[in-house]
Amino acid sequence: MPTADPDLRLAVTTDAETFERLRGLLPDRGIAVEYVQPDERVHPLTAGAGDAGLPDADVGWVYPSRLMEGAVVDARLGVPWVNGRDVVLASRNKAGVIARLADAGVSVPDTAMVSNPADEAEVLAAAERVGYPLVVKPNSTTRGVGIASVSDPDSLLGVTDYLDLVHDYRATGDKSYLLQEFLPDARDYRVMVLDGSYAGAVERRLPDAERAAGRWKHNVHRGAVAERVDPPAEARATAERAAATLDAPLLGVDLLVSEGRLVVSETNARPTVDAAEKYEPGFLDGLEALVRRTAAE
Repeated sequence: MPTADPDLRLAVTTDAETFERLRGLLPDRGIAVEYVQPDERVHPLTAGAGDAGLPDADVGWVYPSRLMEGAVVDARLGVPWVNGRDVVLASRNKAGVIARLADAGVSVPDTAMVSNPADEAEVLAAAERVGYPLVVKPNSTTRGVGIASVSDPDSLLGVTDYLDLVHDYRATGDKSYLLQEFLPDARDYRVMVLDGSYAGAVERRLPDAERAAGRWKHNVHRGAVAERVDPPAEARATAERAAATLDAPLLGVDLLVSEGRLVVSETNARPTVDAAEKYEPGFLDGLEALVRRTAAE
């Protein structure tokens, strides 16, 4: 749905909800929104190999999630990004995020990172320090993929045995995982921070039937429902501190509240742009300003 006379062209590297919403919101503000397919395709790298088929653009919406393909798209488009490669990489590395936030005084769950191959005794000792039950979490996956809860050493070793097999494959780039404190009955918030300021939040909840069946992951892609909420002032301030620590212009910050504690569990530098009513007034103005400022860099 391009504008008749746009003065700016935005290349978006996701064809999911975010692209459709941006395409519905920004054209009326003079920003044409074009989809760029970074993966699951063939990229001609030389003139003799064919036309790359990429649109002309002035600015990109978040660096592609696959770094190899992202490097090609970045070279071809030659545009600045709302959340460039460094920001996306930093946010994807869950262990790095936890370490940086902890050093900055932001509350996070007790966590240890295991870099494979690691001695089994060291893994078990780290788990004892974190405490059971705990969560075993791949360091660089999204949408809750590969996350498991364990309540005893044998269950832990059963999960890490599978991780050892995956990490033994030489083409596996990330050979690390987290042992993280499990927070019971946690309320799960996704807070959006835009240009350093709180921009809106949703609470992700599982349907009662799912909770009764023993489900505990709150990822929307796993069946949770995201509903707009007004989180406590502490939650807003914590999310803003996380975004400032990571120097991220646009950041989804996942907060867990359990037994009186509020912690940052993860961040997402490629957050889904939700329906406009789930954000604060002025969110669209801030979004446009960020795109235009980035284009001018």
